[in-house]
Amino acid sequence: MSHLSEHVDSLENKISKLLHRYTILEQEKSNLEMEITVLKDERSKFQLENDKLNETCNSLKLANSMLGSDQHKRDTKLKINALVREIDQCISQLSE
Repeated sequence: MSHLSEHVDSLENKISKLLHRYTILEQEKSNLEMEITVLKDERSKFQLENDKLNETCNSLKLANSMLGSDQHKRDTKLKINALVREIDQCISQLSE
């Protein structure tokens, strides 16, 4: 009987340790999930900021080229041509 009791005690100890490890892992998982959420929010904010900065950069390039800078004249001409084509398409759709 004592041999059986020792096995039961050993099993109880092992189960207790496993439950303790399980609890710790659950806490770590919860912390990591919260960290993922925070990082996703930060990434989203940085992406929005990046998009705004890119838009500002493009606007500045366009303004710079309109002021006579040779560096971005080609880009400006292409943009103006694209806008003219868009306007022509709108006019043709309205006239139909």
